[in-house]
Amino acid sequence: MKIEYLGHSCFRLEESTGTSVVCDPYAEAVGFKMKSTKADAVTVSHHHFDHDNVAAVGGNPVVIDRECSYNLPGVEINAVKSFHDGVRGKKRGENVIFKFRMDGIDVCHLGDLGEACSPELIELILPVNVLLVPVGGNYTIDAEMAKEYVDRIMPDIVIPMHYRTKDCQIDIDKVDEFLKLFDDEYVTESDESEVELTRSDLGDETRILVLRRA
Repeated sequence: MKIEYLGHSCFRLEESTGTSVVCDPYAEAVGFKMKSTKADAVTVSHHHFDHDNVAAVGGNPVVIDRECSYNLPGVEINAVKSFHDGVRGKKRGENVIFKFRMDGIDVCHLGDLGEACSPELIELILPVNVLLVPVGGNYTIDAEMAKEYVDRIMPDIVIPMHYRTKDCQIDIDKVDEFLKLFDDEYVTESDESEVELTRSDLGDETRILVLRRA
């Protein structure tokens, strides 16, 4: 399977036979424009401008924005309800966590998760091989809370998202705050926006992979 980072919290996931999903497409108001792309499905963690720009994705995709289970050719999608804040949604509402199974790999996109780590939520989303986790704080969990999720979930690969970059107009922290919580030997900052994974790429220790925006 392939994972392409389109910036902010947006990824394009592609299964080996070509079935594809785009997660949390964003509007240009975040400070930069999303690369043109197509998909068979679009998942939306919540309806804020930086996560629900479905119109930016071509290919007439099905849109999934609620708790459910959905199957595409070669892809299983399971959506789990969570909260966008630490007060059970009273401040910013609900958030949908999406689990994808592609080519025998379990990928979890946490969306704009804002609630503290709990055994109940962890049980709902396990197992996870690749964790796409927000780290910028303010509107989501921050670096320290993201690290707790990583420690509890114990994925093989972690790809951070929803952090401040050069052109970002949203008041969130840089990815550095998250990366410094891990030993350098486990962190890779790639010059590429895409990574291709098979089961053989999964290991015994968690690795952090920072992808460049496409």
